[in-house]
Amino acid sequence: MNKPLQLFAAITATLAVSWAAAVPAAAQQVDSRLYKVTSSGKLRVCQYPLYYSISFRNPATGEIEGIDADLAKELAKELNAELEIVESSFGTFIADLQADKCDIGMFGIGATMKRGEAVAFTQPYLISGLYAVTRSEGEIKNWADIDQPGRRVAVMLGSYIEPFMRDYLKQAELVVVAPPATREAELVANRADVIMTDFPTAVKVTDEFDWAASIEPDEKLLLTPYSYVVPHGDQIWLNHINLFIDTIKRDGRLKQFAEKNKLGPIVAP
Repeated sequence: MNKPLQLFAAITATLAVSWAAAVPAAAQQVDSRLYKVTSSGKLRVCQYPLYYSISFRNPATGEIEGIDADLAKELAKELNAELEIVESSFGTFIADLQADKCDIGMFGIGATMKRGEAVAFTQPYLISGLYAVTRSEGEIKNWADIDQPGRRVAVMLGSYIEPFMRDYLKQAELVVVAPPATREAELVANRADVIMTDFPTAVKVTDEFDWAASIEPDEKLLLTPYSYVVPHGDQIWLNHINLFIDTIKRDGRLKQFAEKNKLGPIVAP
């Protein structure tokens, strides 16, 4: 088994152990967001509205589109609740959950050990590695061209890619982009030579812009499970969301919405 797959297996195993260990506590739990959502008839979902193919606000319609836009609607339907979208970001979703601004985060959040200290992750529904997107007419033609003197490599503030690239880059300059600015805009404006992203964004950018080219590393890097997040301490709610993910995997809805948004290749088993 190669290193990325070993890492994914280790993260998944750790999450599974934490879920199992918390089950006895759930038996004693009398208060849960599940009850609050079903009694109030409102489901508050944190989403980052600039995430291509996941939860991207279409400027023409004002509607959020992508796999998690679709699946948030499915979850609300299952709970017989009205869906309320709370705008968040990778840099603020933990604080938003802890401040009870939303009941769940649904926007392709990478399950990392560091984030797991602050929030509880569901089982994964997508898995992505690291990709680069650059201008096809530029000087970057392969992965080895990226970490070179003078190169500007853009990452999104608060993403799981940011700390990885801080350690990974030895010669290139790291450009950290804070919302509402986007990595894509930095690339268009020539303030970055390449952006580091995941499969969903790489697919969307290369689909929408004829000048964009996607580059994969020679060996998969940063293979990461994507999950939903809920606050710690609510095992009943976590169990229910895991059941929802199990259900959409079995009945085909996860595959259906993944393929609709061109994410079929990264659906988690």
